[in-house]
Amino acid sequence: MEPLVALLHLVMAIMTFSKANETFCTLRGEPAYPPLWKDGDIILGGVFSFHSSWEVRQLTYSVTPPPLKCVSLNFRDFQYAQSMLFAIEEINNSSSLLPGVSLGYKIYDTCGSVAVGVRSAMALANGHEKTSVEGPCTKQAEVQAIIGDTTSSACMAIAKSVGPFSLPVISHYATCECLSDKMKYPSFLRTIASDHYQSRALAELVRHLGWTWVGALRTDDDYGNSGMATFTKVAEQMGICLEYSLPFFRTYTEDKIMRILEQIKSSTSRVIVGFLAHWDLEVLLHKFVEHNITGYQWVGTEAWISDSVIASMDKHHILQGAIGLAIPKTQVTGLKEFILDIKALKSSGSVIFTEVWEELFQCQYSTENDSMSSTACTGNEELSQMQNTFTDMSLMPIFSNVYKGVYAVAHTLHDLLSCKDKCATKKQSDPSTFLKHLKKVRFKTKDGEEVYFDENGDPVAKYEIINWHPSKKEHYEFVTVGLYDASFLGRDRLAVKMASILWANNSTKVPLSLCSESCPQGTRKAVQKGKPLCCYDCIPCTEGEISNATDSITCLRCNQDFWSNQQKDGCVEKETEFLSYEEIMGILLTTISTVGAFLTIIIAIIFFRYKNTPIVKANNSELSFLLLFSLMLCFLCSLTFIGQPSEWSCMLRHTAFGITFVLCISCVLGKTIVVLMAFKATLPGSNVMKWFGPAQQRLSVLGFTLIQVLICILWLTISPPFPFKNLNYFKEKIILECNVGSVIGFWAVLGYIGLLAILCFFLAFLARKLPDNFNEAKFITFSMLIFCSVWIAFIPAYVSSPGKFTVAVEIFAILASTYGMLFCIFIPKCYIILWKPDKNSKKHLMGKVPSRAL
Repeated sequence: MEPLVALLHLVMAIMTFSKANETFCTLRGEPAYPPLWKDGDIILGGVFSFHSSWEVRQLTYSVTPPPLKCVSLNFRDFQYAQSMLFAIEEINNSSSLLPGVSLGYKIYDTCGSVAVGVRSAMALANGHEKTSVEGPCTKQAEVQAIIGDTTSSACMAIAKSVGPFSLPVISHYATCECLSDKMKYPSFLRTIASDHYQSRALAELVRHLGWTWVGALRTDDDYGNSGMATFTKVAEQMGICLEYSLPFFRTYTEDKIMRILEQIKSSTSRVIVGFLAHWDLEVLLHKFVEHNITGYQWVGTEAWISDSVIASMDKHHILQGAIGLAIPKTQVTGLKEFILDIKALKSSGSVIFTEVWEELFQCQYSTENDSMSSTACTGNEELSQMQNTFTDMSLMPIFSNVYKGVYAVAHTLHDLLSCKDKCATKKQSDPSTFLKHLKKVRFKTKDGEEVYFDENGDPVAKYEIINWHPSKKEHYEFVTVGLYDASFLGRDRLAVKMASILWANNSTKVPLSLCSESCPQGTRKAVQKGKPLCCYDCIPCTEGEISNATDSITCLRCNQDFWSNQQKDGCVEKETEFLSYEEIMGILLTTISTVGAFLTIIIAIIFFRYKNTPIVKANNSELSFLLLFSLMLCFLCSLTFIGQPSEWSCMLRHTAFGITFVLCISCVLGKTIVVLMAFKATLPGSNVMKWFGPAQQRLSVLGFTLIQVLICILWLTISPPFPFKNLNYFKEKIILECNVGSVIGFWAVLGYIGLLAILCFFLAFLARKLPDNFNEAKFITFSMLIFCSVWIAFIPAYVSSPGKFTVAVEIFAILASTYGMLFCIFIPKCYIILWKPDKNSKKHLMGKVPSRAL
């Protein structure tokens, strides 16, 4: 269409240039006459397709082509023209609107041709009289405004042709969004909403109904291509994918149509969005029936969703359950009666009147060449007895749009002509001035509907949502199941009564049209390679992540104190792990510790009961009792490691462990030194025992212990142990443990214990073979060997043990080393005290027991 318009402009420019010096303005070519016309003070133009096609002729290109011969009478556009005539008649009979000024009209037939439409518009702008006018061709436009055309493509060509002259073009049915561009179409206005809103409304409707995988068919012209482009863009933003988007035009070849049908049949989507003109859908409908393509859910535009002719053609229920957007129902009082009174048109155009009459009643006015087989028209036929497209008033909203367009012109003229009781002048307004005021006009029709244009020359977009229900009287009944109002915000624009909708195949359940099933909670979408976004796999969320909504794109990671549940649809608090008194391991360790402490008390009682016996006296009873006390504390300090860590328990467990163990080993070390000193004291001239008497033994134990106490005080002061949530070892649970705080402090405490233990082991090892029946150095050696072995093995086990087992390893090391010292040092003595009292004597102690032979 663009090349055609450019060619017209070029021809006009050449003509203007070649005749620049002429003093006469003359019409070039043959004049075009309107089929319907009437004189008046101010003339309105009309451009409608009274015929939907024309007769194809073979052109020789050697002579001027004859005028087109139009065929296939189109009753719809004839009704639109009648709506224009009704409005003009009503205005001329009004005493309040344009009093004293009569409106006339010139209405052209475009035969469905864009080129003829442009030619008609130019005739309306320039006039059709073949006369010469003195002066250049700059006279005012022949008409005040043009009403029409019906299609977007025709309006684009017409508006671009007359736009430079500021001649208004007001369409009642051209919805292409492109026509809102005032840079290209400055003089175009319309009384029907732009597809800018319809395309978005369709996308919102499809999303609301839960369809994400749809197919699309569009008329291969400006209306279909532009509308579908906007729908596709908005649909993608809403997460809707198009499996296919196919153009179609009624003149397509059979091969091309077959390729379209095959693609539809092989598709997996069950919803078809039809951005189609009604005559294209008529052709498609026949093809769908021919190839038995049924069961699809159709979504339609205002171009066909409320068209009773399409509904009456669908005898095989291809479109059953169709849903779509329609212009809201409206009424214009008296318009129906005017349209049906067709005889009144005879005065405006007898030729077109005759053709319409013959087509309506399938008769023929007699002429000399008439066939005798044709039914003769009497002129008395009654429309009330007919039921056809012409008597169908289902397109009343479109008729109303034509009516409102005429009234917009009249109200603008009323203001410009300064009309009150009578208009000040009957002179036609300047096109530029008229267009400027027309864009600002605002009025109410006699039925109360408010009419105005926005900055793009468009009205406010409102749609009814129509659903096709089977009907006994007709093939279908158009049921309103919702509304769409673009003046509202967000989701409030769309309201749908889901319970009232009847779907394809007469179902009451919303059909599914998905490339992939909805992803449940606990999973996320993963797009399939090479396919649209709506085709995806459902991937379970990984551990620690959840998705608590269907069709989640990503999984959300739980907070660090929480973990995903088994279904991965919610976060639950992580299980906390610590060595508790309630579990088997805790009970077992508590029992072992308690038993150890109890055994220590029993041994202490035994030693106290036999404190005056040689074996007790010989092994330094004071250090023995202090050692037993420290061993009992070692058993009991292991209990501080069991239970949930707290600030106090963390500080207590490590310091108590460090101090009690140093106290214990200090006592053992004192006993070992006593043994060595005692042996030295038996040598002649030795007085070493006076340097390591009871007072010195007590001071040595106190001194060794105080060093550990000082280390612990520094540790607690600088960086004490504290309760800590270990989130790193196990992802699904929290380990409650005690962080040692200062690592140096922790290893200083252990290192000091280890240093004393090694020293004690070394001294005991030296004294293990001293000649004394009650020498306990060899038992101390064994006990220190056990102690060192346990704690050397403890270090790797402590580092590698997970969770609560770390604490268990530490407790085990404490108990094992404590039991080792208790059993190695005290059990042999208890055995002699209780079961071998004969050995518990001074003679046996000194090795002076007589031989059995004596």
